[in-house]
Parts: sequence; C-alpha cells; structure tokens
Amino acid sequence: MGEVQRILITGGQVVTGQTLLRADVLIEGEHIAGILSPGAVREVDRVISAAGCFVLPGVVDAHTHIKLDTGIYQTADDWETGSRAAAFGGVTTVIDFANQIPGRPYAEALAARQTEATGAVIDYALHMVVLRPEVELDALQASLGELMALGIPSIKLFTTYRPNYYLDDAAILRVLRAMPDGMIAMVHCENDSMVTAATQALVEQGKTDWRHHGEARPAEAEAEAVNRVLYLASLVGARVYIVHNSTADATSLVNRMRSQAEGKQRGRFFCETCPQYVLLHDSVYAGEHPERYILQPPLRSAHHMEQLAAYVRAGMVDVLSTDSCDYTLAQKRATRDFTRTPGGLPGVETLLPLMFTQFVDHVGLPRLMAMLAENPARLFGLYPRKGTILPGSDADVVIYDPAPQSVIRHQDLHYLAGYTPFEGMPVRGRVRMVLSRGEVIVDEGAFKGKAGRGQFLPGGRSLDPC
Repeated sequence: MGEVQRILITGGQVVTGQTLLRADVLIEGEHIAGILSPGAVREVDRVISAAGCFVLPGVVDAHTHIKLDTGIYQTADDWETGSRAAAFGGVTTVIDFANQIPGRPYAEALAARQTEATGAVIDYALHMVVLRPEVELDALQASLGELMALGIPSIKLFTTYRPNYYLDDAAILRVLRAMPDGMIAMVHCENDSMVTAATQALVEQGKTDWRHHGEARPAEAEAEAVNRVLYLASLVGARVYIVHNSTADATSLVNRMRSQAEGKQRGRFFCETCPQYVLLHDSVYAGEHPERYILQPPLRSAHHMEQLAAYVRAGMVDVLSTDSCDYTLAQKRATRDFTRTPGGLPGVETLLPLMFTQFVDHVGLPRLMAMLAENPARLFGLYPRKGTILPGSDADVVIYDPAPQSVIRHQDLHYLAGYTPFEGMPVRGRVRMVLSRGEVIVDEGAFKGKAGRGQFLPGGRSLDPC
C-alpha cells in the first residue's frame, strides 16, 4: 500500500453540521482528518484553494433511479453514465433501489443490483422495494431482519401501480408491523382506485394526449393515500418516509401527524420533495413539450408549487431529492398516449445548483445542506460516514463557487435524455470541484474519476434528521 495522501482545502467557508465557519479541511486518505483554524497545517501533499467558495459535504440524493427497469420501460443510462452525471452536480452518494424477487431471499435481489452497479463512479446505497411480503408475520419479521443485517435499513412500498408494485392496506400494515427497530419505510402514496378511475374516464373520452397526464393522477389521490399510510404507521409505531411530495397537502399531513405524535413514540414521520415540484407547475402540460413532464405524481397547480416551496422554507420538509430517471426524448415521444409514455425526469445533476438558487437566502446554507446531505444520510443509516464534514467522515467534499450566474442548458449536462425539464432556469453558482473519499473526481468541469471506483454502502439504523 502507498502512503496516505494529505490534502488541505483552505480559504473557504465550511458547512459542518449546522455550522458555517471559515476553516481549513484536512483530508488524510479517504477521510476527513480535521476541521482546523486557517493556517494551522502546512505539511501536506496538496493544497486546494477554496477562496471565495463554500466547502460543502457531498450531496446525498436519497431517491434515484439509475438503470431503471420497470418491466415495461428501461432508462437509457447505466451506472457509469448515471453516477457520472451525479458527480458533476456535486452528488457523491446516491441511494437507489433493488426490487424484491418474489419468492426469493432479499439477498439475491441485492446481489443482482450490486452487479449492475459495478460501473459506479461514486458510492451508493440501496433501498429494497417490497413487492410480495410474506403473509405469516413471523416469516416476514425474519426476512426483514435479514435485510437489515445486509445493510438495507430502508424499504419501499407502493399504494399504486397495480398489479406489479401495489400493496393493499392489509399488506402495508403487516409490513409496517414487522419492520425491525431502526428500519424505515418509504411509501409512494397515490390512491390507486382514484388514479385508475380518472385514467379510465380519460381513455373512454379519447383524452390520452400528453396534455391530459396530470388529470389522470389528481392531487386528492396523493393526499388520501398519505393520510391513510400515516394512520397505519401510527397504529404500529413505524418509521415512515413519504416520498416525492407533489402537493402542499401531503407535506401538511406529515407535519400534522408529526406534531400529534411528539412524545408518544407512536411512529416517526418524514417527507421529501423534489425540485420539479417547487419549480414547475402544471401549465407545462399546455405548452410545446408536455411529454417532457410526464412523471408520477404529475406536476401540480401553481398554488401547490408555491405553497410547497413555502413549506420547504418553513422547515416542514426533511429531504430534497430528485426521483431522477434518465429516459430519452425518443422514449418520451414514442407515442402521444400518456398512458404509454415512461414517467420520470432527469434531475440528479441539477439538484444542488437549483436548490441553492431557490432556497439558500431563505433557509441559510447549513439548513439547505441538511436537507441535501445530512438528513438523508441520517434517515437511511449512512451518517456520520456520509452527509457531513466531520473528523472520521468520508472525505466527500464539494467546493461550490457562489459567484457565477448562468442558466440551465441541456447541452451542458451529462444525461443521455437529451433535455432537461429546467431548461433556461437561472442558477447562482457552480460546482467547481468534487472529491469522493478524498479523490478529486470533478475539477473545473473536467471528469477525473473512473468507472468502478464507487462502493456499496451498507446502512445502519435509521436516525432522526437534524
């Protein structure tokens, strides 16, 4: 083994935990060795100047779909291209998904997904999608315990997408009851019956053009399912994380349940939202390219968008993630029927600059980075290895220059999609350098990493956000 390289990042303002301070960051090998007074260390192998910049923990995108295969559609990316795009955006950890293989041990699904991810250029963790939970409670408890032992403290459940992903209330309650201590359930909440009825009515009327997509998945369907899942979780004291809140109602319900549960230890309730839901609204479906905005849940009204952004500013949202899916324009345009158009938007590369632009003046940089890094690391068992700049943590560091002014352009990004839903949006600042476990993988827009250097991250117990 070679000597451990010592790197000093100097001259910047460092976000460490909930603090912003002017300090130097000492890296030894793959880890943070110290947060030091400026000028305290001189004998190092490399000095990196962060003058005029912020020194941030690498972003942890807790909700990505790299090389997604739904059984109907497959995204165009693979783990090398998908994680490379993430790195350019200052994302140093993604948490993706493995789908349970019905009737087989969870370990097989985990191993299969890890094999697919061998080209990753950044580190990754996995959630497990539970598709066919055992009926016998003892057997289900045992299998979820085995999953936890494999380093997967988070599972994904769906209240929609019948028959492939859908679980009825009895199955969801059974899973929530069987979860071991320290496990958390992510839930995609839409009332399947309401979505099915709305979609069928549009089909019968011949209204299947892309512009009708939002009508097929009404906001009320999300709110009803969120309310129901929160109640089920409260019955058994489960930890539940509501994914991709697209409505103000969903976030309000989570926070209302959270306030009612304080001190009672009857469940823990958390939520995320995504850039598309606080920056875009449903007027795009009447625009020139509605196919670019097909996703589930769909974009909502300007009221929901504005109120949801206000809830982020008010501290009512725990995590900002992307739900990124790299479908190409050709895939999106294969048919003008929204019922046969793959749903999902590319977004992992633009998460940090867009959310910095939108929220930093309102919530401050430490709070913003809590939503982008520390909270997802805590909730999904990766803290303090990931999500923070503290001695002993992995040296995942982003040097972010807040001065440049630019606009989002798809030709500057590294997706395969051929477009970005945020085309033309102004952004403040840019990612100047990215280090992953002490290795510079992006430097002034040039990629310095290599395929296969990313590692699987086994997660520990789910912790409450900061």
